[in-house]
Amino acid sequence: MSTAALEQAITTTRGVLAGVKKDQLDADTPCASWKVRELLNHIVGGQHFFVAMVEGKPPAAGGDYSTGDFVAAFDEASAKCVAAFNGDGVMEKILTLPFGQMPGSAFVGIAATDTFTHGWDLAKSTGQSTDLSPELAAGLLAGAKQFISDGFRGPEPMPFAAEQQAPAGATNADQLAAFLGRSV
Repeated sequence: MSTAALEQAITTTRGVLAGVKKDQLDADTPCASWKVRELLNHIVGGQHFFVAMVEGKPPAAGGDYSTGDFVAAFDEASAKCVAAFNGDGVMEKILTLPFGQMPGSAFVGIAATDTFTHGWDLAKSTGQSTDLSPELAAGLLAGAKQFISDGFRGPEPMPFAAEQQAPAGATNADQLAAFLGRSV
């Protein structure tokens, strides 16, 4: 496994981040308990979380990236994230995560899916196109369908809501979002 999907997800989400305006920070998002501000913080903070997990460290407390240059903060954090996953032996290493243990090669897929999906959430909530990286979205959807069971679905704090029905002709990214519990 490589970091290619993660790097594509980072590039896609960065493009969406660059389109967010400061007057949109208090807009609602598909994530029920978050406004755009909290979603931005999760997207940037998520990159730091992935690094901490790869390095076997406790996750640091999140910061408020929405008050500064959140694109630059994302660039810095995502560069560290990719570097961490590219470390010697990381893909084969068994990582201890808050939700169990898995090899780095599986966790990089989670990181890519999380980064991409929250980019979709941000696009949806800020009026940007949600037709994001069709080929990547199709690959992430195929992976998510293999690993996300009903045991991971339910009301918060469960990581995923019940699968939603994507409308006919929905883009790959919209289909992924619906599978992960978003209303499309």
